[in-house]
Amino acid sequence: MAIFRANDVKQLSDVEIQEQMGKLRMELVQHYGKVSAGGATENSGHIRELRRTIARMLTEQNSRRTA
Repeated sequence: MAIFRANDVKQLSDVEIQEQMGKLRMELVQHYGKVSAGGATENSGHIRELRRTIARMLTEQNSRRTA
């Protein structure tokens, strides 16, 4: 899954943000599942980037609600 930067997120519509966030959350759950089962992920920094991307999307959603 692609990592979105703040400018990329601002260009997405509300529906697209919801869809992408759902996909990112599912990917994050899969990575956490591997780690909790005792396995190692290929790229541990990817979990951090997923969390940050989800946070960027949530921030954009909240700013659109208040604006």
